[in-house]
Amino acid sequence: MTSAPLTDREISLVRTSLAVVAPQATEMTVYFYAILFARHPEVRGLFPDNMDVQRDRLLRGLLRIIDLVDDVDNLVQFCSRLGRDHRKFGALEAHYPAVGDCLLASLARYAGTAWNAETAAAWSRAYTVAAQVMTAAAEDDTRLRPAAWEAQIVRHEYRGSGIAEITVQPDLPYAYTAGQYVSMETPWYPRTWRHYSPAHPPRTDNTLTFHVRAVHGGQVSNALVHHAAPGHRVRLGPPQGEMTLAAAGDRDLLLVAGGTGLAPIRALIEEAAALDMRRYVELFVGARTAQELYGLDDMLRLAQRHYWLTVRAAVSHEHIPGQQGTLPQVLREFGPWYRHEAFLCGPPDMVTTAVRTLLQQGTPQARIHHDPLDTPVLTAPLTPPRPPQEIDQP
Repeated sequence: MTSAPLTDREISLVRTSLAVVAPQATEMTVYFYAILFARHPEVRGLFPDNMDVQRDRLLRGLLRIIDLVDDVDNLVQFCSRLGRDHRKFGALEAHYPAVGDCLLASLARYAGTAWNAETAAAWSRAYTVAAQVMTAAAEDDTRLRPAAWEAQIVRHEYRGSGIAEITVQPDLPYAYTAGQYVSMETPWYPRTWRHYSPAHPPRTDNTLTFHVRAVHGGQVSNALVHHAAPGHRVRLGPPQGEMTLAAAGDRDLLLVAGGTGLAPIRALIEEAAALDMRRYVELFVGARTAQELYGLDDMLRLAQRHYWLTVRAAVSHEHIPGQQGTLPQVLREFGPWYRHEAFLCGPPDMVTTAVRTLLQQGTPQARIHHDPLDTPVLTAPLTPPRPPQEIDQP
């Protein structure tokens, strides 16, 4: 970090003034973008047409930065992540002063009597520190990889129940690790990015296959499932996520998948098979009905080829032969799982409840892995977990 950390006085000033602004945060973010686009129309092209999500991102990012302002290591990690992520939007170093000026003008308008010259100076310092870290991280990232990868859809297969398997061919090699996820921009909704996980480890032909479910009200997912076709172009952001086998040490694995959350779980299983891994893997696949048990047949065929893989299905809203109940309920029945490394992917409610079940059964938090349940760049963990060999055994 090129600038000195904020003083205790400066930290107190920015936090106090932000608390004053907080009840009017929505109005302030609307005002911020209005004056930003009016004063600097050249930046409008960096943002999506629908600004509702973007306004929320700004507010949450700002709150996270202020929360971390007295935690230098995590502040640098968070702002570095933001800086790298902003590359795919086309953000340049020259844009940061414009954003900073408009941010301070917005805060001054809504902070009322809590705003004075000293508070303005403290905010200017706080923004300068964050911007310097973001631009430095972006510059470093530029030397390592593209901001985004152009790719072409080469195969589109509709699998029913609103799910499509979409295979893309990047123009340049795309390196990632099984279990990671990828942000994608489509031609139908420019500058709007959504996250999907490759359903396999890296391939020699460099293609990536994603399992996409058309979510009710989801513009991007519905476009990909119902309108995309071979020949259409998409853009991919850099791979993200720490839900990889490297986190598991040599412990047996518990894998839990709901819906298209099976994609990264399947990638982990295929990687384990390719590595000739000598440990046991318990896979639980859940859905509301038997028809929605997407990909189960593929997993059962894998289990026939690999003695170490056991596959169980759970259906919560239909009476069929087999396990009845939600995935967390079935996990509780077959547990405890405190000796396993757990990887979970699926709807946020399912993941949250499953994590709670595992914790109640004594599984250490450090052995439970899942992707962020919200905007990854804002909510992904900052302090990395301890290496597997450093985690105490029960």
